[in-house]
Amino acid sequence: MAENTLETTSDTASAEAPADPFPVLGMDAVVFAVGNAKQAAHYYSTAFGMTLVAYQGPENGCRETASYVLESGSARFVFTSVIRPTTPRGHALARHVAEHGDGVVDLAIEVPDARAAYAHAVAHGARGIEEPHELAGEGGTVVLAAIATYGETRHTLVQRTGFRGPYLPGFTAAAPLVTPPERPVFEAVDHCVGNVELGRMNEWVDFYRTVLGFTNMKEFVGDDIATEYSALMSKVVADGSRKVKFPINEPAPGKKKSQIDEYLEFYGGPGVQHVALTTDDIVRTVRVMRASGVEFLDVPGSYYDTLGSWVGDTRVPVDTLRELKILADRDEDGYLLQIFTKPVQDRPTVFFELIERHGSLGFGKGNFKALFEAIEREQARRGNL
Repeated sequence: MAENTLETTSDTASAEAPADPFPVLGMDAVVFAVGNAKQAAHYYSTAFGMTLVAYQGPENGCRETASYVLESGSARFVFTSVIRPTTPRGHALARHVAEHGDGVVDLAIEVPDARAAYAHAVAHGARGIEEPHELAGEGGTVVLAAIATYGETRHTLVQRTGFRGPYLPGFTAAAPLVTPPERPVFEAVDHCVGNVELGRMNEWVDFYRTVLGFTNMKEFVGDDIATEYSALMSKVVADGSRKVKFPINEPAPGKKKSQIDEYLEFYGGPGVQHVALTTDDIVRTVRVMRASGVEFLDVPGSYYDTLGSWVGDTRVPVDTLRELKILADRDEDGYLLQIFTKPVQDRPTVFFELIERHGSLGFGKGNFKALFEAIEREQARRGNL
């Protein structure tokens, strides 16, 4: 009798639960347009500890571009460059790199049904870039579609059901460029941050809520995210499972140029500012990456003098956090540890965050002032504050 009651309750709950209008399985890939994909692949192999797993280029039938696919845990980066012009104006990706520098052009999302996801998005106001189509190869079939988001960024919708090949049909498996680490340096993509123009943040937040069915997860405005000299505003949208999280930033009025203003100027418009990578051992990750030449933002020693009084105990002792310049924050759900690289190219645009979560679902609100002051010191060194 009790068993039947439980079944009825479960059925009722299922019937009452609203269907997710845009179900996602997670981030599929972060795709970069770069000037030299081979060199970029080598940099991320040696400096970030990623492993080359797939390749597409002239050797396997792609005459215009070369692409290298690197992985670390479930995180996947794809670096693509143009190898020859194909029209009088050149290839679109070559133009993009010339105008914006190396940067993210695609935040690809894995979905269970690319056709349904595309149809829902377009019906709710998205601009379609590629209608659903199949790619078939030895590993099976993948369904792809694509929609536009801020700037020249896109979301490719990837349906991989049953596919067993390397990355996508048309790619071949590739051997690592360097000896892979014994275990991943980082495990997954935590979130991807977009910078948009002044007054456009709410427009894009509404886009994700309306088009993709995402919800507003966090909001940072006013004194939350300001220093003496500059300010910005940020809202975080995420799918219902919190597997895909997209903070959206816009500049706010301040005495001097904010980091968002600097990004928009040097990138030439809105785009992806940074990618946060999840690690289960931030101390090891920082030591490995720093030894490989990755530069991190500096944090003054005074930040750590009172850290323990408000963050409390963490897995990593405060002395180690101080040594490695790792930040810590605590909220009602737990705590996190985080650190930010300097920009990874000559233009002060794309950088990375490393984050180790212990219950906290936040983004380091308690660190914003220290972080942005560190960024401002770098802006001042570049003459851009």
